[in-house]
Formats: sequence, structure tokens, C-alpha cells
Amino acid sequence: MSAKLYKSLLGVIALILMGGVSVVERSLNHEREELGLTRYTELKGAPPVLALTTVALGGFRGLISNALWIRANDLQEEGKYFEMVQLADWITKLEPHFTQVWLVQGWNMAYNISVKFKDAPDRWRWVQRGIELLRDQGLQYNPNDVLIHRELAWFFQHKMGANLDDANLYYKQMWANEMSKIFGMDPPNWEALIHPKTQDEIARATLLKEKFKMDPEFMKMVDEKNGPLEWRLPEAHAIYWAEQGLAAAKRNERKTEPEDLITLRRVVYQSMQLSVQRGRLVANKADKQFEFGPNLAIVQKTSAAYERAMDEDPKNRDHIETAHRNLLRDVVYLLYTHNRLADAAQWFKYLGEKYPNKGLIDGDASSVPRNITLDDYALRRIQGETEDMNQDKTIALLEGLVRTALLSQAVGEEDRYIGYDLLARKVWERYMSKMTSPEDLVRRPIPPLPTIRQDVLQRLLDDELSPELAAQLRTARGMPMPTATTNAPAIEPAKQ
Repeated sequence: MSAKLYKSLLGVIALILMGGVSVVERSLNHEREELGLTRYTELKGAPPVLALTTVALGGFRGLISNALWIRANDLQEEGKYFEMVQLADWITKLEPHFTQVWLVQGWNMAYNISVKFKDAPDRWRWVQRGIELLRDQGLQYNPNDVLIHRELAWFFQHKMGANLDDANLYYKQMWANEMSKIFGMDPPNWEALIHPKTQDEIARATLLKEKFKMDPEFMKMVDEKNGPLEWRLPEAHAIYWAEQGLAAAKRNERKTEPEDLITLRRVVYQSMQLSVQRGRLVANKADKQFEFGPNLAIVQKTSAAYERAMDEDPKNRDHIETAHRNLLRDVVYLLYTHNRLADAAQWFKYLGEKYPNKGLIDGDASSVPRNITLDDYALRRIQGETEDMNQDKTIALLEGLVRTALLSQAVGEEDRYIGYDLLARKVWERYMSKMTSPEDLVRRPIPPLPTIRQDVLQRLLDDELSPELAAQLRTARGMPMPTATTNAPAIEPAKQ
């Protein structure tokens, strides 16, 4: 074979091999992407410094980020959290798809650094930074990352929603203020957010999408599935980001661990439970602040979420059952104290059918549903052990119930007022039923309920309430306004 023909043949073979490599490479790249082995993808919209480092440094990015990560771990063990901030920022620029750095950096800001400050506004700034880091940057480069969604949901559920941080009420107030810019004081108008028409609607929808990175169509779906939710409270946002994580897991099933799905579902039903207990804002317009009330509109969906979780997580079924039973006990009591006695009776019956051999009162194994009535349960829930009704404790309890009733009436929560007033009456009657002799009445007397009510009302109007809220309470009770010379309330006719 001549040299010329031989070279031509080698050239043809080379072309064939290059074509084959091209086909195989496309297949390999596709499989690497599906398996999550591709560590670099195009970063659309990335800042110039990030685009430069990811391209220019090439394979050295991994070596540099590893060295920085080792140093960051050392700083964490030494408690030098502020120094970690800059290192973690560099690592995320070198390896924007390195999930663990985003998680550690977000936690560091929201938890470790925030508690270094005493003032609530300073703490809130760092909690915000932790949330924004995960939401605005981490998810920008890792939109289908389940762990980042899980961590973001946890920040809303635990850091903002729970009461373990001394500044938690400040966080809730600040978040409610932010969300009020979108929703105002009304229930969400999903149509206006999804298809805005007026300038105001466009401004609200733009703020929701661009600043808070939330999709109003997905929010509507979450609200219909788990709500109605109060979107000015953190629990609704914990549910939103957990549901986003579950949706991301479906798009990325091969890279999702089953345990991560369980954690996301747990955020959903636990946040729904918190919403049942205090997931409604009660506006105190007189004092320009809000109070929490239970969201009893989602009781059915919350109970169903727990029952689904039992089937989805059989390994932890016993723990979920205990949480579900506690939810039902709370639901019965909340419905009772909000004067929804028929609903309370319905759920009390369901509680008895679902857990017939479990005591309703902690520490009393005999308090199974067949041995106790709804009224007894509500009384024992508020009183503790009614068999030992101490005189002083009973008076203190009655004053607390009456105070809660009157404050509810002042802010327009009439059903809650009636429920707590009814409960106070039953406690008073239960105590008096224990007075079996004239000596008992002499030895352990308590004032008549109208007297207790009037004393509490007097203290509220004289000292405890702002003038605006005091005026609302007077109006709700049909009382005349005080004259210029006195602030004393008019004496109400005695009512039992």
C-alpha cells in the first residue's frame, strides 16, 4: 500500500472515530446531567466575577474551593462566624452548584450571627440575609435543589414561626409588614396577582415576583390545597417553599433522597398545625398592631395531611399518630372556646373513634373518650385537675378567662368572646358545685362571676388598654363613653 493511500485511510478512520466520540459524548453528557455528575452548567444572569471565575479557573476551581471549605470549617469550630461569611461567599462564586455551602452560609447568617446581636432589628437583618441568600442566589443557580428548598422552608417554620428566638415576634411583625405591601389587610386576590391590570395590581405582582421570588399561580395552588392560609404569617411561606421543594423533587427524581421528601412533607403538616393554632391575624386597629388567632378553616385539611403522612412515612407512624392526636385535642378545645360547639362535638367524637384508648388529659390514663364528656374535657383542659380546685388558683383562672373574653370582644372577635365567657361560667359553676356545706362557702369563698367580670373590666379600662381600644370595648358592650372628668366605666347590671 502506498504511503499516500495509507495516510488517506488513517484520515478516514480518524473521522469515523471522531464522529463516534461525538455521539457517545452527547449520550454521556446527558447521563451525567441526569445523575447530577455535571458540576458546571451555564450560569445565566450571573455577575461578571462569577462568570469569570467559573470559566477562567477551570479545574482549579475545585482545588481552591476545597481549601477555602477546610478553612471555613475550622472557623466554624472556633465560633468565628463573621469571618466565615467572606469565605463562604468566595466558595459559592467558585462552585455555585455546591449545595452544602449555601446551606451552611444561610444557617450561619440566620442562626449563628443573628443571635450575636441583642437588638431585634439587628437580628432581623441577618435573618433576612440568610433567607435572601438561599432564595435569591442559591435557588437561582440550583432551581431543582431539594435541600435548599427544605432549608428555606425550615427558616420560615422554625426561625421566624417558632418562639425560641427572643425576637420572634419582631420577625413576625416585620414579615407581616412586608407582605401587607402585597396583600394589604384583605384575603389574597389571586386573579389580580396572576393577571394584574391596574398600576397598583402590577406593582404588587412585580414586588411579589421580583423581590420575594414567588409565583402567584403556585401560591394559589398551595392555598387551595392547604388553606385558606394567612400569607402575612411565616407558616404559609414555610408551606409554600416546602411544596416548591416537592415539585422540584418530581423534576429531579434521580437526585432526590426519600428522607428529603419526608422532611419536606413534615414541614407542610407541622406548619399547618401551627396555622390551626395561631394562623390568623386579628387586627387591633386601635393600637395599630395585630394579634394571633386560630385558623379553624383548615382543620379538616390539616387532619388529612397528618393521616397522609402516616401512610407515606410508616417508619415514623407512631410519632405522627401522637402528633395527630395532640392536634385533634387542640382542635376540640379551640372550637369549644370559639363558641363552635357543634363542630367541637363532631371532632370530639372523631377523636374518640380514632384514638379510643388514649387518655385525653395528660397524666390521667382513665380520661379516655368514653369516660369523659366534651364539657368535662374543656374544663379539665383549662383547669388542670378539677378535683383539686384551689380557691386562689380558681379566682386567677376566672380572671384570666374573663380578660381573654373581654379583649376578644374589644377587637371584634365575638365568637371567641362568647366561648371564653361560657368557659368562665362553667368553671365558676364547677367550683361552686364543690361547696357542699355553708362552712365551705365561708372557708373558701369566691366572688360571683359578675363581680369578677366587673373588676377585670374596670382594670382593663382604667389601666391596661389604650384609650382607642378601651373605646372599642365600651362600644362593643354598649357602655357610655366616660365624661371629661372621669375615666371610670359605668357599672353594668349584674348578669350571671
